Amino acid sequence: MFLNPNAMDFNLDITPKYLNLRSKGRFGEFVGVKAIEVKKGQVLCRLNIYPKLFASNGFLHAASIISLADTTCGYGTIAHLPKNASNFTTIELKSNFLGTAKEGSLRCEASPRHAGKMTQVWDAAVVDEKNNREIALFRCTQMIIWPHFTS
Repeated sequence: MFLNPNAMDFNLDITPKYLNLRSKGRFGEFVGVKAIEVKKGQVLCRLNIYPKLFASNGFLHAASIISLADTTCGYGTIAHLPKNASNFTTIELKSNFLGTAKEGSLRCEASPRHAGKMTQVWDAAVVDEKNNREIALFRCTQMIIWPHFTS
């Protein structure tokens, strides 16, 4: 069961357009991750599959899938930062691979399991959109960063 989204902060200004612009010239854009939907308690991203995402064995590289999932969870954290928090960073992640995909696109849906003042825990599922089959499950912990004030 996911966290009740009403129990967490949500910034209405964080839209897919905002997240995609924020990623210009950065890793998300480099890999090809696109934010599709952002709402309270959920973020949806897509990654089109292309040859450079494959490992030398001919299968989709694990890091490609992790990049999609971690970016999606990161976008969710940005949209759900506690009031007055300044940023976040991933401090732990885990993935389970259930399959692979060779063409088309991947969809990642992420939702929070814990949204505290110091950490957030996000779960994500990566789905092969061609056949609507889950190919990976992902969980990460985000450390919330607060402004440093000096007196």
